[in-house]
Amino acid sequence: MDMQHAGERAEDILDATLNAIKPPVKWDYNTPNEVACSTGLNLPTGSTSVHRNRYISTKISEQRRGSLLGVVQRHWEAQGFTITSVNSDRAMPTVNAKTSDGFTVSLGVGAIGNVWLRVTSPCAAKSELTFPEGTPGKPGGPSGLPDLTPRDESPFWSSIEPVKP
Repeated sequence: MDMQHAGERAEDILDATLNAIKPPVKWDYNTPNEVACSTGLNLPTGSTSVHRNRYISTKISEQRRGSLLGVVQRHWEAQGFTITSVNSDRAMPTVNAKTSDGFTVSLGVGAIGNVWLRVTSPCAAKSELTFPEGTPGKPGGPSGLPDLTPRDESPFWSSIEPVKP
């Protein structure tokens, strides 16, 4: 697998995950990056891990965070992903998983209530990379870092009422 294929696979995982969230949330691209892979002795291997990120711009209330993480976790399990860890912290919960082809996926809540989604590829052969239009810092996207503060209201996800069973 080369870096372009890894980036495309990461975007597919992100798209499918966000499409599984009902009612839908609004989201934006976050800054991607690539990290050189190395041996346990910090020697380069000539391959690179590709990281793609999104952030949810919909305000997810504290009362609905568990529901969001549950929807995503069930979607990942249905896709055959292995859940590797769950942090049930009330303020900043996270869920992490791994795909059968070695990608790691994470969904978490940050300190300001911002919700992020990240996919990291296994080490991939060096190649050129393309990015979806709107990716920060890339052609067709905004320059600079995005504002991760949730700003979009949702009658469901922003509600402070507990979810009814």
